[in-house]
Amino acid sequence: MSEELTQDQLTLLSARLTHEQDTLSAGLKGADDRSGTVELDGSMGRLSRMDALQQQEMALAQARQAKQRLKTVQGALRRIETDDYGWCPDCGEAIGFKRLNARPEAPFCLICTQQRGG
Repeated sequence: MSEELTQDQLTLLSARLTHEQDTLSAGLKGADDRSGTVELDGSMGRLSRMDALQQQEMALAQARQAKQRLKTVQGALRRIETDDYGWCPDCGEAIGFKRLNARPEAPFCLICTQQRGG
């Protein structure tokens, strides 16, 4: 059974989540440049076009992952505001500091995460 977070632990985790939110938001602003439409002009060779298309697809996949992570981080910040942070919604037990220190955005305790197949 885990113990409730101390105020110092909560402050530390909140700061980490806020920093992660800022970093992800800034990265997504620049992602539009990397994932824009690939211009297929006549001077570009076939392999160059394929490479450009592959890089575009990788940038789009990275942007999708970053958007999903940003939603998860923002969810954790909302839980902090509503005093629900650090409590597993499935079992009602406190989520341990060790788990939250490793994954501050984690919404579930380790046992419930494993039961969910995560």
